[in-house]
Amino acid sequence: SAGMAVVRELWQMRLDLARRPTAPDRPLPPGVTVRAFVPGQDEEAWRRVNSRAFAHHPEQGRMTSADLRAREAEPWFDPAGFLLAERDGVLLGSVWTKVHPAGEHGDEPVGEIYVVGVDPDAQGLGLGGALTDLGLTHLTVTGLRSAILYTEAANEVAIRTYRRAGFVRSGVDVMFGDDTPRSPSGATMAP
Repeated sequence: SAGMAVVRELWQMRLDLARRPTAPDRPLPPGVTVRAFVPGQDEEAWRRVNSRAFAHHPEQGRMTSADLRAREAEPWFDPAGFLLAERDGVLLGSVWTKVHPAGEHGDEPVGEIYVVGVDPDAQGLGLGGALTDLGLTHLTVTGLRSAILYTEAANEVAIRTYRRAGFVRSGVDVMFGDDTPRSPSGATMAP
C-alpha cells in the first residue's frame, strides 16, 4: 500500500525428519569423499569455496575469517555437523548444520541446514543434493525430529533440492524498499 517493491524474500522451510523420504542418501559423485571440518585447519579452504559459491549473496559470500571464528565460538558449533566434500584433497563443497535449543523454534530442539555451498566448478554433479542428504542424516542420527533452513525465494535450484529432500515452505520474511535503481555508492540513478 506504500508503493514499495519487494527487494528480498527469504523463505523458511521445514522438514519433519520422521517423514523424510525413505530413499537412501543421494550418492556422492565419483572420487568425492566427505569428512568433518577440522577447526584450525579448514577455515581458509572453506572460506574460499564459500565466497565463490555465494559470490552473489549479500552476507554469506562476504564471510571473513573473524566471522567464521565467531561462529566456531558459538555454543551451537559442532564440527561433526560441518561436513566437507573433497576430491583429491581439493574442497568442492560443504554442508553445515546447527541445532537450536528447545524454545527457539518450538517445544523441542530443531536442527538446521545452516549452509550448503558448492564451488561453481563442481556444480552440476549432484553434490548439493548429496550434501543436503548427509546433513539431514546427521541431524536425524542426533535424535532430532525436525529441521529447518532458510533460502532466498529466487534461488530455484536450492528450492528444488530442498523440496526433493522433503522440505516445505513454513514461513516468509519479505523486505520492501524503493525500487529506484542505485549506483554502487547508493546514489539514485536515472532509469
